[in-house]
Amino acid sequence: MSEWKKVKIGDFLTESKIIAIESNAAHRITVRLNCKGVEQRSLKAEKEGATKYYTRKSGQFIYGKQNIHKGAFGIIPQELDGFTSSADLPAFDVDLSKCIPEWICICLQKDEYYKTLQKNVKGVGSQRLAVNVFLDSEIPLPPVEKQVEIIKKIKLQLQKTEQLSVEIESQKNYIKQLRQNILQKAIEGKLTADWRKQNSVQKGNPDYDAEALFEQIQKEHNKSIKNKSRSSNTIQDKLDDDFDLNIPQSWLFIRLSELGILERGKSKHRPRNDPSLFSDGKYPFVQTGDVSQSKYFGYEIQPASKFYNEFGLAQSKMWCAGTLCITIAANIAETGFLTYDACFPDSVVGFTPFIEGDFSTFVRYYIDSIKLILEKYAPATAQKNINLGILETLKIPLPPLAEQKEIVVRVEKHLQTISNLENQITEREELAKQLIQNILKESLN
Repeated sequence: MSEWKKVKIGDFLTESKIIAIESNAAHRITVRLNCKGVEQRSLKAEKEGATKYYTRKSGQFIYGKQNIHKGAFGIIPQELDGFTSSADLPAFDVDLSKCIPEWICICLQKDEYYKTLQKNVKGVGSQRLAVNVFLDSEIPLPPVEKQVEIIKKIKLQLQKTEQLSVEIESQKNYIKQLRQNILQKAIEGKLTADWRKQNSVQKGNPDYDAEALFEQIQKEHNKSIKNKSRSSNTIQDKLDDDFDLNIPQSWLFIRLSELGILERGKSKHRPRNDPSLFSDGKYPFVQTGDVSQSKYFGYEIQPASKFYNEFGLAQSKMWCAGTLCITIAANIAETGFLTYDACFPDSVVGFTPFIEGDFSTFVRYYIDSIKLILEKYAPATAQKNINLGILETLKIPLPPLAEQKEIVVRVEKHLQTISNLENQITEREELAKQLIQNILKESLN
């Protein structure tokens, strides 16, 4: 492979810019991460006319500007011929006299070359790999006959890994469903049905009486003047219909705003990434991505990568360690706990319960279990978001304090088992990746 001349990708790729006359939302393309290729995008509600779309053809190479360094690239298959994508998924005609489309994917995959492209992404907020920068990248290019020979050999070898990949994907889907089932059983009281048989309601005792607990919460709630519902009755009724659950008779339904204080973070200064906010900073600044990543660390938000200075702190607010963070923009309904005092922007909501207990953890279970439904309330704009009023009017189950503690103990035990299974799957996934790299190296060398 070292003997083959390196050629700029732009020498054999030409960007296709055929504007779609009609763009049917049901005929859109998406590019999967981790070198999983191209597929039809799932149907989403969106504002028509807000984005320009382009017609794509089978055999074209396509990549995701924001995620090519995560393996978002591939060849458009025949069944997606005529489908569309936005400029964020640029597609290219390939000069077949110089290059076979699959050859580009092979070169990007070998030694995970695509990951090195991250150093070239640019932009404020959402960073992208520009088309001209991608076309300036170089890959080795042997004669077309040699490309065909090597591709054929690699495809034959990769058949050995296909079954392993299918099994891994199936296991990941099973784990995802298992986690969802556990959370669903937790918030519906099914996980602690046996506990309730052994622990009857004790009227007036908040540990064993949800009504007494709610009275205690209300006393603290009345002391707070911050929380006022921002949703109309129409939205509230729709939310009630969408989030209807069957709960035990000994439990209550209350609004999330009746359980604790919900408040958006603050980042008043514009632009938000102004260096004057961060120069010589020392106050942690947590962003939506940090909250989203916390699920890989037991929902504990890891040390911040950005820090406000005094000027930055003055236009924001410091939140206490232990605050439950809920994202309402970009990553919808991701949750995580602050492990240190920190600031966060208005795309994150902080939840603080009115009284002590396992309320924040139970709320996290609830938000995680209804995440897909919450996303329905995010308008299809450039960046998805939901408003604070949606969270405030959510109808959430309220078990007695003692049962809440039991729920947390049982859920965490189940989630630890799931985490162990996920680690095993990750090991198999890494093995599959290594097998693919070995095949690529052997075939190309």
